[in-house]
This record gives sequence, C-alpha cells and structure tokens, in this order.
Amino acid sequence: MRRPAATQATPTYDEDMTMRHYPTDLLLAVEHVERALASGALAPLDARLRQAGVADPLSRFDSGRLFDGLDRLLGGVCQYPWQPLTDSDDVLELRPVGTVVLDDRLAEATLRGLLLAWALGNRVTLRSARPQLWEQVMGALREAGVPLPAGQVTGPAAEAPGHPLEVPALPAGADLAVDCRAAWAQGLFRLRHLPGVSLDRARSEDRDERTGRLAARLRYLVARARRTPYYRDLPDVSGAGDLTRLPVLEKAALEAHSLPASRDLSSGDPASGEVLRSGATSGEPRYIVYSRTDWENMVREAVPMLYALGLEPGDRIVNTLFGGGMYGGLTTTFSELSRMPVESYATAQFVTVDDLLMLTGNFDANVILGMPALILPLLRDAKKRRPGLRVEKVIYGGTPMTETDKTWLRQELGARVVSSILAANDGAQLGYQCGFLDGTVHHVNDDYNLIEVVDAAGRPVEEGTTGELLVTGLQKFEGPLIRYRIGDMGRTYEHSCACGVTGRVLEYRGRSDGLVRFKGETVLYGEVFDALAPFGVSQLQIEVATEGSREILTLRTEAPCPPDPDAVRELLVEEFAVLGGYQDFDAALDAYELRIDCLAEGGLPRNAVSGKVKNVIDRRLDGAVR
Repeated sequence: MRRPAATQATPTYDEDMTMRHYPTDLLLAVEHVERALASGALAPLDARLRQAGVADPLSRFDSGRLFDGLDRLLGGVCQYPWQPLTDSDDVLELRPVGTVVLDDRLAEATLRGLLLAWALGNRVTLRSARPQLWEQVMGALREAGVPLPAGQVTGPAAEAPGHPLEVPALPAGADLAVDCRAAWAQGLFRLRHLPGVSLDRARSEDRDERTGRLAARLRYLVARARRTPYYRDLPDVSGAGDLTRLPVLEKAALEAHSLPASRDLSSGDPASGEVLRSGATSGEPRYIVYSRTDWENMVREAVPMLYALGLEPGDRIVNTLFGGGMYGGLTTTFSELSRMPVESYATAQFVTVDDLLMLTGNFDANVILGMPALILPLLRDAKKRRPGLRVEKVIYGGTPMTETDKTWLRQELGARVVSSILAANDGAQLGYQCGFLDGTVHHVNDDYNLIEVVDAAGRPVEEGTTGELLVTGLQKFEGPLIRYRIGDMGRTYEHSCACGVTGRVLEYRGRSDGLVRFKGETVLYGEVFDALAPFGVSQLQIEVATEGSREILTLRTEAPCPPDPDAVRELLVEEFAVLGGYQDFDAALDAYELRIDCLAEGGLPRNAVSGKVKNVIDRRLDGAVR
C-alpha cells in the first residue's frame, strides 16, 4: 500500500514567481484526487461539488483523459516547456501567462479552469462566493505532495491583478481531452519561437532548471511504474538524487518479468502503440512494448537528434537498418524520418550494391544510414564499381566504427559527416555525435534516457570514471525501465561543445561482457581491437573454446584487405603477453593455443535479427554460447 504523501506548504507569490511548474505534477495531483474520490476517501468534497452543480466529480478528475488532452495541447507533456519542430531544428518555448483570474459563476467551468491553469504553471486567483469549496479542492490537490502553483480564493468583487479567463460551459459529450483543445485553453500559455535553437541547446541553456525538470520527470515515471505488478512497491522519490533508493533492474529480471514470460511489467492499460523484439544474441527473444505515448515521445526526441547528427531538410537517405521480425531499427527510424522534410529509401538489410548505385545515381541520395558491419562492405564494393561514388553523410549505429574506417569514408567517398547513434531496442536512443565529437564520445539526453555510471554493486562512481551503465527511461511508461543495467560500459563528464550544447557527454567503452579469461588472465576485447588498428580491421570476434584438455582462443578479423595472420599474431603476442607463450605453470604442458583467422569484410556471421556481430563467444561452459 502506498504511504501517505508528505504535506507541502503552499508557496507564497514571491517564492512561486521563481519556480517553474510542470504539467506532470498537476497530473499526479489529479490522479491522487481521482483515487480518493473513487475510494470514498473524499466523500465530503464529492458531496460539496455535486451540491455546487458538478454532476459527476470523478469524471472531472479523469487523469488519463487529462493527460491525453495536455499531450496534444502542448505537443508533448514530457517535452514541456518546449515543442521541438519537425521541419527545422528549432523549438517553440511555452510559458505560462502568469496569474490567471477566474470568476466562479459555474462551478464545473471554474474547476476546469483551475486544473488547466495549474497544469500550464499559472498562479490562480479565484473570485468566488463559495471560498470553502475551492479551498477544499486546492487542499485535496496539494495532498498529493507535489509542487503546484500558488492559488488563492478571494471574494467575488475583490480587486485581482492578472489575466481574466472566461471558461465556457462544457459541451455535451465533451471530456477533459476535448476541453484541452478548446479555444479558451490557448489563453493559458504563450509560445515563443527560438530560431536556430535546437532542443538540446535549449535544455543546456536551461541548466538552472535542470534539477527541477528531471525531478518532475522522475516523479511521474515512478508513479506510472507503480501501476505494474513488478514496480508497485517503489518508494516515493522527489528527484534524481533519490535514484539510488530505487532497485537496479538486471537483464535476467527484465526477461523473467516481461512478455512473453510474464506481464509483471505491464500496466494493464488498453493496448496501443508498437511492440519490438530484442536481438536475442543469447537466450530467448524478449518483447518490448511501447504505448502510443511512448512511441510519440521517442519520435519527438529523435527528430532533433537526427538534425544534430547532421541531417538537413532536403536530404535523401538510404536507410539500411535492419527490419523484419519485429526488430526496431528500421521501424523506429521510418517513423522518425517520415516526420522530417527528407526523402527516405527504406531498403533495410536487403540493400544491394546495385540498389545503392541506382539510388545515388538516379535519386541523388546523399546519406546512408546503417550499421558498420553492413554498410562498410557495401560502400567499398560500390566504390570499386563506381570510382567516382560520393556519399555526403554516413550515420551509423549498432556498433562502433574504427577511426581507420572513418578516414576511408572521408577520403574516398568525400563524407563530410560521419556520426554515431547509441541506441537500444529496450529504450531507444541513448546518445548521439554532433559534428564536433569524435571517437566514441556522445552527447546524452538525460531528459529522455537518464544515464548513470555505477560499479558492479550499482553504486555511482566518480564523474569521469569508467563503470557500467544504468538507464532510466523517463518517457517510457509501458514496460518501464528504471536503473536498467544495459550491459555496456562507459564514463560521463561535463563538456562545453562547439555545437553550442553544454552538458554531460558519454564516452562509450563497449560491452561489459567484453572480458576474455584466458590462461587465468583477463584480456579486454576493446584493447585487442584497438591494437589491431594498424591492420585496418573493421570487425573483431574473439572466441574461447576447449578441445579435449586444451583451451583454444580464436581471433577472427574482418578488413577490406585481410592482413597476414602471422603478422597479426606477432603484433598481438608483443602487446599481450598472455596470448603468447607466457603462462603461470609448467611450460611443457600443451594446454593453450592461439588461432588467427583473417577474413574479408562480411566474412563473420551476423545475427539474423539485429545484424550485429557477436564480439565475444565463450564455448567453455556446457558447450553453449554465452
């Protein structure tokens, strides 16, 4: 059972002038009253509202319909106070009008005016001959314990500076969602166009409000998550500082409590939206449910990111991301690109060299979007067939790309943009590279996916220290992910970027399972990969297996010009003693072997669903791939 909410002092006008309020907090307050009315805990208020002419008080506190209405009115409740535009990389900024003055003539209209005025962050002065009723309504809303704007009730003839608001009677058959689209609701806020200001830049320039902004998002997420059986006992949180009070979600727990195994992470809301499936690189596939709102939030956040990656109006994009089998790469980008003023050719993983040459030649396609494991062999073959081939922009995700490959794209294809997206089916986009970031450093969007860096026990590490990544999806409410250990390593630090965005960046350090135990020693996949840079290696796979009593470590590489295996062996043995003859036991024992297999690009097997190459394979445990 949920604990009683803490009492909250009503802020004074001076205090409230400096505060920004969020519609999600008003929604939580309305939900609190909704539950109390339904349970009978607010029977006196219900009776008083009915006596004042509110025919069905419970329907006037329908938090679900109010969310739907506000989401349309604001162009996204979860993006407040900005509306990212889709035809340009600009935003509109929403601001409350200040103090709204309501004259209480019709109680139902007054109630609707109060709720929407507070939802938009306005202070309210309510002039009424029945002050006790409205003080009781405001008090019931404040009992939710979330920050709400100031409100006061005066006599019907009192002087009240502010913006008078006329709220008409609710038309027959209308509800809160319809009410939000009425003309009178437009008078509760002001829109200001910020030309040349992207969503990320607006947020980075709003640093003084960042703590309050993330706190509001987290409060709403936790409240929505409590609707699921798995998260029903989550403790109350007031802000991001309370994250460590919440449990870490491990992948095994996610699989056990998600579909198809269980509905423990389902809210029970009516079905809507899209369902994706995991790549299933190990174990059974898992299905990820995005409600309609979740999906809209992902698209709203992704369009500004795609602009930041280097896309521009008029670009023509060959989209080679994997699709089919409910995998999300093609599906998500199709939804996102369809909102933008670009032309997209969704070939998916079935793209051929002929397709690419036709699209660049006849349609003037200038952008390719895909995974390095697919597009690099494709582009190299296309370049051989058409030496004059040019591709202006290469946007990739799924796996990192080597600096050697990036240099080839710039020098041989004339690519002026080579940018990376970090993303996962479970929670969509995690980070992106603007034109001023290189290596594996990415801007992060904590307003969408809040990233923590922790140790193995889930404790935060110092800023700049490498650790495991936890993701909390602040805008995904069906199948919520709270402190989910995604299986990747990285470090975060503050960075003032030349693109104009100041804030945290993430340096991606690869999979946390990229540790190879060989001869009792640890070899890091990433370090081995980095050591192979002189050979122009694009992909690396390390496999450990046993043959009889011997342990075999096999390194398989892909490169446009496969190197000599003996040269690779010589370099690796020099760099990593454990891969050579070094061992902590009798050297006469023939217990270990290093094998090198150098393949042309495309030679390594790809996952049939995600198209990824399995980086580390350990076949020593019961003969299974781990």
